[in-house]
Parts: sequence; C-alpha cells; structure tokens
Amino acid sequence: MKIYRVEGTIVSTNRIAMMDHKPLLLVVDKPGASPMVAVDPIGCKQGDWVLCCGSSAARDATGIKGYPSDLTIVGILDKWEG
Repeated sequence: MKIYRVEGTIVSTNRIAMMDHKPLLLVVDKPGASPMVAVDPIGCKQGDWVLCCGSSAARDATGIKGYPSDLTIVGILDKWEG
C-alpha cells in the first residue's frame, strides 16, 4: 500500500460494463510526480490524502474479481503531514 493525494477527477462516459459507475481520480504520491488514475469505491474528494493498493490487491479491493484496476483507493487518511 502507498499514500497518495487526490488531485482531481477523470470523467469517462464510455467504459466497459464491468467498470460500473465507480469514480476515477487522479492521484500523486509526491509534488511534481506524474499523476496516476485510481478507482474510488469509497467517495474521496480533491485534496484528500488516501491509502491505495495496487496490482491484484487493487482488483480485489473493488469487490469484483477480475475488475480492471491497477490502483484502488482503500481508505481516506484522517491526518497526514505529507
């Protein structure tokens, strides 16, 4: 797992059915880093510090086996001095 900061939202109106309607967020792990796309099954907002898991754990975290995700948000941090 790794800590990221939510930078914004990505809008994708056309997606495969398996992706359902889970939001996609841009996250970064440090200032100036390239943003990554994370699936948000819990309801984050811009500026939140979040805990993410990747790889096969990211697919399992969505609750759907075989979900097409490499990065999934699994928690919002209450306090982080990042």
